[in-house]
Amino acid sequence: MGLLIDQRNMIARRAAREILPGMTVNLGIGIPELVADFLPSEWNVMFHSVNGILGVGPFPVQGEENAHLSNAGGTPVTLHSGASFFDSSIAYGMVRSGRVDVAFLGALQVSQRGDLANWIVPGKRVYGIGGGPELARYAKKVIVLMSHLNERNEPKILRECELPLSAKSCVDMIITERAVIEVTKQGLCLTEVMYPYSLEEVVTKTGAPLIISEYLQMVD
Repeated sequence: MGLLIDQRNMIARRAAREILPGMTVNLGIGIPELVADFLPSEWNVMFHSVNGILGVGPFPVQGEENAHLSNAGGTPVTLHSGASFFDSSIAYGMVRSGRVDVAFLGALQVSQRGDLANWIVPGKRVYGIGGGPELARYAKKVIVLMSHLNERNEPKILRECELPLSAKSCVDMIITERAVIEVTKQGLCLTEVMYPYSLEEVVTKTGAPLIISEYLQMVD
């Protein structure tokens, strides 16, 4: 079963706290698309989309969508003042040259080393690998936003990814409806547990060892 909209918004709201004014940020498809809704417009954050936009704004009001204006996932978007358009080669050039401060990506699985699998389930139809590998490799910080468990109630955070990788050792932080976990050289460090879950529920539903931060927060 997928996440409820309140859970998705909670993850996006928490993710927005990792953004500072003036940053250039890429939002992947799914939960990451919601992050723009939780930032003050006066922060002048420039959201980047690999289909060729810098300055993506929040979702439009229903009925006011522009059929010619969408993000890389095809979702209608608005624009912030000062937004610009360019072709996808320039968009990817910005990524590969390290000009994206933070990339928020969805994931199918993440390993204890920060390996990322987020583009294909073998045997299922896929439209292409997209920009995930470039963003995972070249963004200054990579944050995964996803459900803690898959549709079979199995952990998506594992010792080793079982699905084909998008990139190795690239994830810096994982935010789910249950927890915030930082990827460190020593392993996965649990820093926040989200209400209504308990520490035990997070640990037992994570498929890799967790280091419990001495500053662990229980978030209401």
